Amino acid sequence: MNKIVLLLLCSSIIFSCSSKKGYLDRNDADKSLQEAVRKINKNPDDEKATEAIPQLYNLIKKKHLDQIAAYNLSQQLNKWDNLVNEYEYLQAAYNAIMNAPAAFKLVNPESYSSNLIEVKDSAAAAYYENGNSYLDKPGRDNAKAAYAAYKKVGKFVPGYKDMNEKMQMAYENAIINVIINPVQDNSFFSNNGWGNYGMNYSNEYFQQNLLRDLSNYGRNPAKYYSQWDSRRLNVNPDWTVDFRIKNILVPNPQISYSSRNVNKQLQIGTDTAGRPVYNNVSATINITRSSFVSRANMEVNITNLVTRKNMSYRNYNEEYKWEQESATYTGDKRAISQSDWDLINNSGYNAPRKEEILVELYKKIYPQVLTQIRQAVNW
Repeated sequence: MNKIVLLLLCSSIIFSCSSKKGYLDRNDADKSLQEAVRKINKNPDDEKATEAIPQLYNLIKKKHLDQIAAYNLSQQLNKWDNLVNEYEYLQAAYNAIMNAPAAFKLVNPESYSSNLIEVKDSAAAAYYENGNSYLDKPGRDNAKAAYAAYKKVGKFVPGYKDMNEKMQMAYENAIINVIINPVQDNSFFSNNGWGNYGMNYSNEYFQQNLLRDLSNYGRNPAKYYSQWDSRRLNVNPDWTVDFRIKNILVPNPQISYSSRNVNKQLQIGTDTAGRPVYNNVSATINITRSSFVSRANMEVNITNLVTRKNMSYRNYNEEYKWEQESATYTGDKRAISQSDWDLINNSGYNAPRKEEILVELYKKIYPQVLTQIRQAVNW
């Protein structure tokens, strides 16, 4: 009993110490103030929160005003982001105290709402001028920088001057013309005359479907063409996407055999007392399993035709697994379950054609290629 009392006493002391430490000794004074205000809002007589709130507010005010003074000396553009953040912290402290009558009795906080409006307006002006400095320069990188700057403008002051129109101009200047080439198949599959079904599918799946899916993908900073369409429309391409099948493995199926015994109790009648009499029947299921694993390797290379710079390269490896089981039996057919009958009736050999295997492999690679291209052109 004494041990229990001692443990409870120790726990109470530890909790009291940790609770006292909770407000004043944490690294994040802003968060501590918000928690103390919430606490005193629920319990105006909370001594720890009452003691901590004035001290926390003074710490917060000094910390952020010192940071503001330091950032005002900077010539970096991102100083405006930092200044806005600092004033938002100060205003958050003001709002928290003003919304808690018990906290307001302890502190007379200062509002920084006018400072926040002023610094946001200055930030918008600075980023607006920064965007203008890039807008008239050639090249996609400059257009992207202009777009990013105008986007920042809207974050600080939505609808600032003509930022929306200039943002659209920057976006249009950054749109690139991308050529989606057909698949080049340098694999054993292509070079050994397995038929043209798979090749035709690859061209359509990777070229025509990519052209369709990429073009219909929402707001897209690129326009996509086949080589033939770009010539027909007299479009100067900026990037090209090339596909090369390096290797396709379609092995012969591996055959394996196994057997298992099955048994079933069948009622064959009743004895003189009317109790059921059973007889055990059995059969042997002889299973033939055919299987293979096919693999494909595709390189996808996205190139800037103007700078000859490689924008994105990926090497995809995928596999397609196929298997089929069939069976025969010996013994009493009454012992055979329905699932075993399905195997027995599956006696035909239905291995997929090599072209069909190629289709399955391409289906696995396609969504990865689609994502790669989208990520490469987006900013």
